[in-house]
Amino acid sequence: MFSVLRSLIFKLDPEIAHTLAIKTLKLNFNSINKIKSDSSIEIKIFGKKIVNPIGIAAGFDKDAEVYNPLFRLGFGFVEVGTVTPRKQYGNSKPRVFRLEEDEALINRLGFNNSGADIVSARINSNTPNGLFGINIGPNMETENRLEDYLICLRKFHKLCDYLTINISSPNTENLRSFHNKNELDELLSAIQEEKKKLKSKILIALKISPDIDEVDTIDIGELLLKYGIDIAIISNTSDQTRNSLININKLEKGGLSGKPLEEKSNKLINKFYKILNKKVKIIGVGGVDSGRSAYNKIINGANLVQLYTGMVYKGPNIVTDISNELIEILKSEGIKNISEAVGTKN
Repeated sequence: MFSVLRSLIFKLDPEIAHTLAIKTLKLNFNSINKIKSDSSIEIKIFGKKIVNPIGIAAGFDKDAEVYNPLFRLGFGFVEVGTVTPRKQYGNSKPRVFRLEEDEALINRLGFNNSGADIVSARINSNTPNGLFGINIGPNMETENRLEDYLICLRKFHKLCDYLTINISSPNTENLRSFHNKNELDELLSAIQEEKKKLKSKILIALKISPDIDEVDTIDIGELLLKYGIDIAIISNTSDQTRNSLININKLEKGGLSGKPLEEKSNKLINKFYKILNKKVKIIGVGGVDSGRSAYNKIINGANLVQLYTGMVYKGPNIVTDISNELIEILKSEGIKNISEAVGTKN
């Protein structure tokens, strides 16, 4: 059905198309899980058993409106957000652009969301039916970005399995300065101190930019280990990686996602896998749209993978297709469970 409708959907503005997708999921048309149950792709992680290692990345369900319908679509885990303490509109429109020839998107949304109070109330009234993460960030005009993360930690630590500290969106001015060693040290220290005060066992993830250099990679890896961070999400969108793009929208300002990030993300996953020495779980993001692309992230060191742009181009059955292809890849490689493949490229 999606292949028939795609040409019509792509005539719509990307944000309008996204709004329609959210409304459709709210109607629960996709209430039947079509995922093939197979022990080779089931994973026990973070105290839960999930049907597959494929998750939906933050950015799709910004306001936590359709996470349970996404589980029913077959995603092994769901991450919502980015959520900020206060509601904000984000950047001015238009702010999302398709690059069809490149199978990519560029967005400069700017953390548009309904704010922590509305989102937390929504989650409180509708328990997530699977492994569930919430992605948090600071408001654009906040006077204290670090405090904004702590506000969201207090608000959400009882409502999810893991909380993602987003320091890597290119669409909030100076947010990526948290990749600086001193600033990140201060942030992670404050996060862990607040966890102690709350007596919280919430897992903490750090979402990292794909555009960091070798020194930053080493520094960030050391700080992840120093503060016992549970998860590294590698990576976010890129404000670089434009040279090989075809579509004229490559000139738009914002974060690039999709196929052009695949190899860049894989290489960074591999670097962090070696630095972290299996002490931090890795969620791999960037260009996942097939079983093979998911498998490549896993053999480079990712325990789980996430996608968003892939679903824009391949439609809601993408999870079924990836799962089935992963099962076949594992059979051909003689691997009993996908977890055995993590980091095997090294």
